[in-house]
Amino acid sequence: MIYYLNGPITVLEPGLAVVECGGVGYGCRITAFTAAQLKLNQTARLYICESIREDAHDLYGFASREEQRCYELLTSVTGVGPKAALAILSAGGPQNFTLAVMTGDEKLLTAAQGVGKKIAQRIILELKDKVGGSNVELDFSGVKTAAVPAASNSTALASAALQELGYSAAEVAAALKGVDPNASTEEMVRYGLRQMVMKG
Repeated sequence: MIYYLNGPITVLEPGLAVVECGGVGYGCRITAFTAAQLKLNQTARLYICESIREDAHDLYGFASREEQRCYELLTSVTGVGPKAALAILSAGGPQNFTLAVMTGDEKLLTAAQGVGKKIAQRIILELKDKVGGSNVELDFSGVKTAAVPAASNSTALASAALQELGYSAAEVAAALKGVDPNASTEEMVRYGLRQMVMKG
């Protein structure tokens, strides 16, 4: 299994990046979100998901583990293949995908090419508990809530979860500035994501 590739980007085209490792160029299908973070002839690390079939061996590359995890979640949904998953992540990145699932916003998902209302509803239904349940333990955030003894730590948990999604500490602090201190961690994460999207 290839976990990640690290090397210069020798080819960068819409939907494709070639990473050179040890004299071999590995072609990776990528999202627009990842493409925006790559530069031709500069070294980059892409986290890899492989798709092996009888007639093909495809590599899907992501600039962050968060986006890689989102892709894995999406392709675990019945009826969502690699193409649809890449389209959804290209449309808004991992942050908007997370926001869409947590808030049940079908429009954010159907904004992706080839994703209809039924697929969007299925994604929300199947992934809502995995992306954010009553304890808001984002599967791909690395934030563990079980060890936290008091509800007063909701703000700290929400802040950590948002930072794991790729936001800086300053951005998170600004986004959570007006949040209700008595809100649950899940509500705080949703509030913070909404503020990020509105500013972005």
